[in-house]
Amino acid sequence: MADRSASALRKVRIIPDYTEMAAGSVLIECGRTRVLCTASVNEGVPPFKKGSGTGWLTAEYAMLPGSTSRRKERDGIKKDGRGVEIQRLIGRSLRAAVDLTRLGERTIYIDCDVLQADGGTRTASITGGFVALCLACDRLLKQGVIVDSPVIKQLAAVSVGLVDDVPTLDLEYAQDSRAQVDMNVVMTRDAAGRMEFVEVQGTGEGRSFSRAELNKLLNLAERGIKRLYRAQETALKERAQVIGKKPRLVVATHNFGKLREIRSLLGEQFDIYSASEAGYDQDIEETGQTFAENAILKAETLMREAHCACLADDSGLMVDAIGGRPGVYSARYAGVHGDDEANNQKLLAELKNVPAPRTARFVSAVSLARPGRETLTFEGSCEGEITFEPRGNGGFGYDPLFSSYDLEGRTFGEAPDADKQRISHRARAIAALKSHLEAEK
Repeated sequence: MADRSASALRKVRIIPDYTEMAAGSVLIECGRTRVLCTASVNEGVPPFKKGSGTGWLTAEYAMLPGSTSRRKERDGIKKDGRGVEIQRLIGRSLRAAVDLTRLGERTIYIDCDVLQADGGTRTASITGGFVALCLACDRLLKQGVIVDSPVIKQLAAVSVGLVDDVPTLDLEYAQDSRAQVDMNVVMTRDAAGRMEFVEVQGTGEGRSFSRAELNKLLNLAERGIKRLYRAQETALKERAQVIGKKPRLVVATHNFGKLREIRSLLGEQFDIYSASEAGYDQDIEETGQTFAENAILKAETLMREAHCACLADDSGLMVDAIGGRPGVYSARYAGVHGDDEANNQKLLAELKNVPAPRTARFVSAVSLARPGRETLTFEGSCEGEITFEPRGNGGFGYDPLFSSYDLEGRTFGEAPDADKQRISHRARAIAALKSHLEAEK
């Protein structure tokens, strides 16, 4: 103790790949405390998770017989209460750092076996268990078992306390046994660097403590956890990329313009691919009666193939004078899918005797399907009128016939792409989706 200040961590050493059989393994040393942490992956989930499409993570903790100066009895069929409480802490702490929907229906077991105990075994187990988890997820990704890393935040834990009225970091047993206040702090850090508490276990062992003392202990713990993050990253090296990695999003389109627009709107949250870039070239038949039904159908069908988040949209033109047609048949209104000229001529013929204003709107439904989660669907629209003849050479489909109120009477065919995308029906639907995703964080 004499060679370590009250605000210093004990010497930390994290040795990755310590054993060969487990999907991930770590030996973590915090001073004289040593814990072997392994991560094992099993196909299948507990009964309460079956059919959910999501995975599970659980932990077990044990102190080996020779881990203390006096032999500890092995846990039998019934574990000791302390061990059960600690393994529950480890499990719920690690679950706070993962998105279980990205695991599929499989279970990760984190086993923490204390080889030598000199205080802080539970916090060392959490810190080392997280590294073992990252190693296992890196292996699953490289094997192609999962598409996205489930590790969405970094996690570590440390003990703090008041020893002789002095706020002290990372208590060893001699300090812990006489601490007036003893506290374990678990924190996460997201990709933006924001740190949050997962759990704070604080007890006045020898006396009560004030709010000011609590704040000092929490600040001390936060500084210590930041140092533990660096130790974890040093141990993981390039495999630290599994932490906070953007999830993959496959978009059900072969249209580069649409893909570029979606990337500009959602690229900060997803690693975005077109269906063809992701190796899915099949066309999904649009059998729905509404834009939303078709978007959901395409997104969910693609998700079942790609096993990751998938986005699809269905959009079209609705003209009031002809009962909302062409609607979901916009792309094939004249009989052949994608024949823009024929579609435009048919629409003009149907509106031949309809006077201005021939009110209409472009409508887009955007659906995001994610494994183990409810499909999200949002709609956006852009109001305007149908002109009597085409104007402008830009865009595609009905763009030269649609005079937008937002563009002060210019048609989508006359407006620059940047202006059109700013107020388009699809941009509005995706903006609503983006707002929902921001609220999920």
